[in-house]
Amino acid sequence: MSLYVGNLSYEVTQDDLNAVFAEYGSVKRVQLPTDRETGRTRGFGFVEMGTDAEESAAIEALDGAEWMGRDLKVNKARPREDKGSFNGGNRGNYSGGRNRY
Repeated sequence: MSLYVGNLSYEVTQDDLNAVFAEYGSVKRVQLPTDRETGRTRGFGFVEMGTDAEESAAIEALDGAEWMGRDLKVNKARPREDKGSFNGGNRGNYSGGRNRY
């Protein structure tokens, strides 16, 4: 399981986030999604820690804490929802609603 970390400064790096969460246990992975257009971070990230106890300690200590001028939002990450594709899942053979024959 991983943690969602929201309301991050756009200047935060993976090393910054790793250092903060390492105070509460072993950090397995840090992800900072970036915007496709600008390449900058999107203001949130995900941190995967070694154990559930370490995750709980990090949530307890960091949720609502002020860091880099912002109040962090830290909680267990929810699974990503499948939103489907723009054309109802009919990928590759969408004919624009016209009959081909």
